Amino acid sequence: MAQRPRQDSTSLTDAGLRYTRETFDDLMNQTEEYVRSNPTQSVFYAFVAGFILNRLPVGRIVSGVLRLAMFALKPAILVYGATKLYRALDEER
Repeated sequence: MAQRPRQDSTSLTDAGLRYTRETFDDLMNQTEEYVRSNPTQSVFYAFVAGFILNRLPVGRIVSGVLRLAMFALKPAILVYGATKLYRALDEER
């Protein structure tokens, strides 16, 4: 009886993977059809998307997110340490 949930989760995982592959394949086929029917417009869209991505300050965005994470992590570590210390002192009593 313990094997049944494991098999269900495996089949659910396989079904999810299969669905994702099929959806991705459909999306790729639709994109290919669109590019073949509108090549000039597709090249223009690709150029605009590349230009926008090139102008985004990705390095600064990542740096800002890491700084924010470190800023938030320091108090979290302090609170975690204080909690551990309180529990250790409470167990000694």
